[in-house]
Amino acid sequence: MYANVFKHFGNATAVDNFSLTVNKRELLTLLGPSGCGKTTTLRMTAGLETVDSGSILINGKDVTTVPIYRRNLGMVFQNYALFPHMTVFDNLAFGLKFRKKTKNETTKLVDEALRLVALPGFGDRYPRQLSGGQQQRIALARALVIEPEVLLLDEPLSNLDMKLRRKMRLEIRRIQREVGITTIYVTHDQEEALTMSDRVAIMNAGRIMQVGRPREIYQCPNSQFVANFIGEPNLLHGRILSANREFVISIDSQRKVIAMLQNASSEKPASVGDSVSLCLRPERVELNEKSIHKNSFAGEIGIIEYLGSFVRYYVDLGRGLTLACTRQMGLGEPVRSLGEKVYIGWEPEDCLVLPEERTGEF
Repeated sequence: MYANVFKHFGNATAVDNFSLTVNKRELLTLLGPSGCGKTTTLRMTAGLETVDSGSILINGKDVTTVPIYRRNLGMVFQNYALFPHMTVFDNLAFGLKFRKKTKNETTKLVDEALRLVALPGFGDRYPRQLSGGQQQRIALARALVIEPEVLLLDEPLSNLDMKLRRKMRLEIRRIQREVGITTIYVTHDQEEALTMSDRVAIMNAGRIMQVGRPREIYQCPNSQFVANFIGEPNLLHGRILSANREFVISIDSQRKVIAMLQNASSEKPASVGDSVSLCLRPERVELNEKSIHKNSFAGEIGIIEYLGSFVRYYVDLGRGLTLACTRQMGLGEPVRSLGEKVYIGWEPEDCLVLPEERTGEF
């Protein structure tokens, strides 16, 4: 558990009043852009960085000032940090020596750790004889072999190619569930966070922006920042004209959008005259030959991105407005072409009303 944790580097605040409870046996991901404070938070948890103020507790014990070697944590680094002059066995046994394990105990624990990461019999090899994925598994086994209370992973897949990263995501999740260890995972990759996590904590400028299950974060972001960081939404900016059973929002002098009132995501209820943003996921948008939705606009397909199992269309609506629409390939979905005239549309319940933010790019 983190309680009001602060960390400063000079005049810069790296972690700003960070408070969060991590549940036992869960995999919680700290997700955010570079410089948001997620790695600094992880390093403070490990004892690699000091805490300026606040507390870090593990299983109810305050470890804020406890030395790193007494915290009983396992950590996997971005660059693996394997000892190149040691065999795989010796790399795994290194931490066990300080725990005064017998030779037989060490051999048993190392063999079990290698089995866990699906690399039995690799004990005599050196890191240079392993592939990137194998080295990552050995780094994970080394962190687990000491039987830590919490496992910390700092962007462990960033050095792997995309296909191997996806494979290792499944492996890490499988191992974490098999061991049942509480895990804190740091990444800036939203796909990793959404596919691996029990919960995700979105960070920005040292602060937690939102915490929730992946589906909750994606479907119900609480701010424009979170909406824009998770996925690639259409964000429309406008002003509320009426707020009865539905919002009517003016996008510009010629276009209005209708949104459902219960889809507002803000601590302060939106009212007439407020500036707001509409979050509209591309997969909720349809293309048709005629206007059939409450929100429907005529446009022309300007860009097509073929992405294997689905295709993304960018429809130019004129007056500087372009919306994205993502459709699954097949299942009777028509194949569109560049320059085709279409109607792009969605229903009021498909868009989320968010408070307007004009504080910079995300």
